[in-house]
Amino acid sequence: MKRSYSKLPTATTTTITPSMTQAIDYSSWSREDLITRLTALEQKTTPITPSAIASAPTTVTPEVKQKPKKQKQFDWSKHDLRFVALRFAYLGWNYNGLAYQFEPTPLPTVEETILKTLSKIKLIPEPIDQVEFSRCGRTDKGVSAMNQVISIKLRSNLTPEEQQSSTNDDREIDYLTIINANLPSDIKVHSICLHPPADFDARFSCKNRHYRYLFKSSNLDIDAMNKAAEYYQGQHDFRNFCKLDGSKQITNFERFIYSSKIIHLEDDLYCFDLVGTAFLWHQVRCMVAILFLVGQHLEKPEIVTDLMDITKYPTKPQYEMANDIPLVLYDCEFPPMQWKQFDNEYKFNRIMNGFKGMCYDLSIKTKMSSIMQNLVFKEQSNANAPAVNTVPLGDGVGRAFAKYTPLANRERTDNYEIINARWLAKKGAKRNTKEAQSNE
Repeated sequence: MKRSYSKLPTATTTTITPSMTQAIDYSSWSREDLITRLTALEQKTTPITPSAIASAPTTVTPEVKQKPKKQKQFDWSKHDLRFVALRFAYLGWNYNGLAYQFEPTPLPTVEETILKTLSKIKLIPEPIDQVEFSRCGRTDKGVSAMNQVISIKLRSNLTPEEQQSSTNDDREIDYLTIINANLPSDIKVHSICLHPPADFDARFSCKNRHYRYLFKSSNLDIDAMNKAAEYYQGQHDFRNFCKLDGSKQITNFERFIYSSKIIHLEDDLYCFDLVGTAFLWHQVRCMVAILFLVGQHLEKPEIVTDLMDITKYPTKPQYEMANDIPLVLYDCEFPPMQWKQFDNEYKFNRIMNGFKGMCYDLSIKTKMSSIMQNLVFKEQSNANAPAVNTVPLGDGVGRAFAKYTPLANRERTDNYEIINARWLAKKGAKRNTKEAQSNE
């Protein structure tokens, strides 16, 4: 007679605890049932009878975590690279400057953000700190740019031979759309050159750099500032208009300025408009600081020519440079190149939605701040209160002073030879310390 095994459970997901094992009476089980039970135990499963399930305490089967699937490695050997030039704009107040840093910074840099984006969308290989590229003009923390340029090699859909002909450009990766879709709202690549000259270099191919510094005209003599600005034009030694840095080991401070003037933009908004071949570290902000002193009639316009005369001022008088936020790298001039912009209005509008939202947010915050300012100053204003003497620094606040000290009477910084030697000595001391530690 064929025995039925229907009373034995088929599921194997219930876990047997020691208390459950002791509660089962095997004496009433048949030979066939016992064999089935032993077979299940040998297979490390634990089938039980319905009566045992009913009498056993309920247990929860632990959730089995699935191992994450390994991402398939991107095979760069199957793809060609293409040398391109990218022209982009950014608002700098959320960044620790333009240049990629090999050490941690309080804020991300613009290049770090761009390179991480290019790596994420597999346009450049990793690691990003080994990717070769060239930048047009380095900007410092807080400074913005409208037409910054980098030259770099990106992944291409085309072979090197196909890249040579512009007739194949429509088959190329839609770089502008893909890159901008992944960049934050305050960084946007607005142009690309798919066919730069073979020897193109974003830094060395640049003919000049064009900076602008925005400011309001309140309590400033614009005519005096413009007269002082004209003195900047031409070839001059700008060692007293920069921040000396021993790590750069600079010994030549001669720079050529094509144009230097004050431009009226709108209402009480002006800008210092400056075009030159190249600039020293913090040079523009130092130049603006001196113009503000002239605009306040704290210094004469001729102080500019005096500071350029290293016989009168062999070293720099100590003064505070202008704020970083109003400064923008407005443009960079290159030899004629074929710059391509968005050719699809729908894609452009879709990509720029985030930027429009950011602009709207800033405009609302500006209006809200203006309402609060009018309210607070209206209630607290006192016409009889004594005026506070301040030196404007482009931050809307300036620095208060009781009695102004002319630049000629101020303490001086060390000359560049001492600063360079001090840095080299410090670097050598660090190197000797590391060598000593490695030999221990």
